[in-house]
Amino acid sequence: MIKGRVYTDTFRHKGLRQKLVDELKKKGIESSLALDAINNIPRHFFLDSALDNIAYEDRAFPIAANQTISQPYTVAYQTQLLDIKKFDKILEVGTGSAYQASVLAYLGARVYSIERQKELFENNKKFQYLTKFPNLKMIFGDGFAGLPTFAPFDKMIITCGAPFVPPKLIEQLKVGGIMIIPVDENNAQRMLKIVRQEDGTYTEEKLDIFSFVPMLEGKNIS
Repeated sequence: MIKGRVYTDTFRHKGLRQKLVDELKKKGIESSLALDAINNIPRHFFLDSALDNIAYEDRAFPIAANQTISQPYTVAYQTQLLDIKKFDKILEVGTGSAYQASVLAYLGARVYSIERQKELFENNKKFQYLTKFPNLKMIFGDGFAGLPTFAPFDKMIITCGAPFVPPKLIEQLKVGGIMIIPVDENNAQRMLKIVRQEDGTYTEEKLDIFSFVPMLEGKNIS
């Protein structure tokens, strides 16, 4: 569990979420679904209580295992690109704090989220708030390998900076399915929107530049 995690959601917290939503709109987020999820999910639940007063600032914060909870703008941006439909089967690579996974689950998607950091995986198993989402399944594993047992997926979201587009993930994506993935470009990552074609190849649309923690192979049990 996160030390000192706050589980009360006050009028102050709700007001700060509304201010955050207004800020995201000004930054170009148009998806009413993404904004509604961010307005209703208590981000401060996912952070140490020491960060309670700044939990709704539009920036990333450190979490366990030298990872981060993504900036709300990034969460909204990737969610908007996925164009979530209720009951979509989604593979998320990089559960992290489980904030992005909760946004997807809140929107009615069936979410399968992989985390390679054992510490984060165990923390999330004990995170009471996540029991709110029976449509969220968390797995300890290697994101590069995906989850062939549960494939094919309608959509995929990668929440860490990939050195390349993992071919095993493409194989597990439905024809016409969408993958949103940040891929290394110089010292940052270029967000790509990938669509799988019938012949197994894919098209890609190059979007904005972001900064993510790196996507690593294998499982970290330390």
